[in-house]
Amino acid sequence: MTTMAEFWVAVSFFVFLGILLYYRVPKLIAKALDDRAEAIRKELDDARRLRQEAQDLLAEYQSKHRNVAGEAEAIVAQARRDAEVYAEETRAALKTLLERRSKAAQEKIARAEAQALEEVRAKAVDVAVAAAERILREKVDGKALLDQSIRELKTRLN
Repeated sequence: MTTMAEFWVAVSFFVFLGILLYYRVPKLIAKALDDRAEAIRKELDDARRLRQEAQDLLAEYQSKHRNVAGEAEAIVAQARRDAEVYAEETRAALKTLLERRSKAAQEKIARAEAQALEEVRAKAVDVAVAAAERILREKVDGKALLDQSIRELKTRLN
């Protein structure tokens, strides 16, 4: 009996294989596997392409970063040079301003000295006139002569 069962199992297996071949199942399976392999190949190609683009982009940004770092150093160096120039200009302007103010102060002092000297001279003249007037009054009798002498003295001293 077991031989009969094995026979029918073998027959049904071959019938099953026949049905599979009739409906072209192996071709469908092969086509499905080929399509899946092609899809995986495309995904791998896309991944390689994306990886290459990412590496190119990384290299570009690294190059830009180096360029920006160099530009930043150049900007800092230029700023330092500009600051030094500005400091020199400021020192020169300050020196000029101090010289001008010093000269103005010296001129002001000279004017004040001249004015003080003029005031001292005027005061000395007034004192001399007053002293002369007193001396003349004591020595000279006559008011007219005294007034005339005082007037003459004032005009000569001024």
